[in-house]
Amino acid sequence: MSHTDAPRPSCCTPSRTPAADTPPLPVVEPGAPVTLSGRHGKAVPLPGGEFLMGTESAEGFPADGEGPVRAVRLSPFRVEPYAVTNAEFGAFVAATGHVTEAERFGWSYVFASFLPSALRKVSERVRETPWWCGVHGACWRAPEGPGSDVTDRAGHPVVHVSWNDAQAYCAWAGGRLPTEAEWEYAARGGLEQRRYSWGDELTPDGEHRCNIWQGHFPTKNTMDDGYRGTAPVDTYQPNGFGLFNTAGNVWEWCADWWTTDHGPAPLTDPSGPATGTAKVIRGGSYLCHASYCNRYRVAARTSNTPDSTTGHMGFRCFYDA
Repeated sequence: MSHTDAPRPSCCTPSRTPAADTPPLPVVEPGAPVTLSGRHGKAVPLPGGEFLMGTESAEGFPADGEGPVRAVRLSPFRVEPYAVTNAEFGAFVAATGHVTEAERFGWSYVFASFLPSALRKVSERVRETPWWCGVHGACWRAPEGPGSDVTDRAGHPVVHVSWNDAQAYCAWAGGRLPTEAEWEYAARGGLEQRRYSWGDELTPDGEHRCNIWQGHFPTKNTMDDGYRGTAPVDTYQPNGFGLFNTAGNVWEWCADWWTTDHGPAPLTDPSGPATGTAKVIRGGSYLCHASYCNRYRVAARTSNTPDSTTGHMGFRCFYDA
């Protein structure tokens, strides 16, 4: 297999098996999204232009294709300042009748320590990453499986959504998922070749800027940043473009198929390979920790199959200018 066709097995995000089979998702037509909390439709316009994408830092993962640093030129576009919330996704479901892939498969991946002991004991573990359990009944509206709900998490990012679910929502909202280059340009917030969306220090002046794991992964999270799981989408300071949580909280789906071959520079509006087996995800999540996975860095990247769903993957909506 080529680099394009063979995604690297990820320590960060468990995947459904390639043999998983479920009926195709229905096509969702663009609609008139419900305005929620007064912020839908307030997408941030970004001018595009040239920026330096990727990193060659020793802190990175060369096998992930984080490098080389390359000049990329982008056309203008718009981006929502926040990831899509449970409330917004619920409005989409109410308007369209969309059934997510987690619901259609009947299960999704949940971080083991979030589960009550009885459910944890009967849920199958992922061999390579045993902190993940395949939980029957886990889905966007029941993130920890039977008995859980999102009643008090309306403003948190929706999770347990596949790339296909995210794509369907964006089509309904009149938008789209970002190219990976657009995502990184937006996440950098106007800073050039900095480690994080806000600079090079993880906690400048002792201030937490993102929702990641503190303590000893995967057994003890001290929650120094205030959160054990997802945080509300407007938590922490925004980056220089006014975008929130482009590091940590939840991984965000991109439009591109996964590859580690980025082509010759300069690149203009790159959109990745034409085909593949996994889609790019960016940003890291509340489970990232420097001792195991520091992929909350702005150049970090990984992938997952388009039908995979977990309790730490979400998305945000982008739009043409």
